[in-house]
Amino acid sequence: MGKLLEKALKDALNDNKCVLGSKQVVQSIKGAKLVVISNSVTPEELKKIQDSTSDGKISTLNFDGTSIALGKLCGLQFRVSAASLTSIADSNVKAILKEESK
Repeated sequence: MGKLLEKALKDALNDNKCVLGSKQVVQSIKGAKLVVISNSVTPEELKKIQDSTSDGKISTLNFDGTSIALGKLCGLQFRVSAASLTSIADSNVKAILKEESK
């Protein structure tokens, strides 16, 4: 798990620039720049999120962990199946995607 992703998630949560939960992410996808999806998302929800982000302007990251691990990474005490970040610099998105692909 990357330190850049952890910092970006915590900063977004502190600034209220993050939407948590797969249903909420699909509903508020327009303003998102990065969507993080855990392994716990059902195939139906995953398809909805991928369809919403298919225009190519929104980056998606398949988090290699469960919703419990993603919740802990966010510094929360509950499960997070998906998270969308709305105010993150494009350079940070690229750095996170590069770090997580290693």
